[in-house]
Amino acid sequence: MFEELKAKIEKDRQNFVKAVAKNSKECENALKKEISNLQVIYDKFTKEKEAYVQSLKDAISKYEEDKDRILIRYEQQRKKEKSMILEKEKASADKIAELVQSLKKKKQDGRTFSLLRKTLGSFLDNGSDEDFPPDD
Repeated sequence: MFEELKAKIEKDRQNFVKAVAKNSKECENALKKEISNLQVIYDKFTKEKEAYVQSLKDAISKYEEDKDRILIRYEQQRKKEKSMILEKEKASADKIAELVQSLKKKKQDGRTFSLLRKTLGSFLDNGSDEDFPPDD
């Protein structure tokens, strides 16, 4: 009886060990499957992250290029406008100088004409200064 009980316990122990080994194998296989799934998800995440980071770098690079291009255009436009302003200022100054000269010439011509009129009047002895209106 002791031997039978010992044999039965040994048999139950072996069955338990087989069940635990089988259960352990199933858990190990399930764990390997989950690790494989996790690796697939991680790889997909890594690729998407790299693509996203690259698209951000491209966008930033494009922004920097556009910024530089616009800044250059702005500087060129500013120089062009500055040049145009200087040209207009010079043209205006030249026009003012020309008008001043013209005004001086008209005043001189008016004085010359008045002097000529007075000289001719005294030359002909029939004109006097009172016959002509005074000049400015």
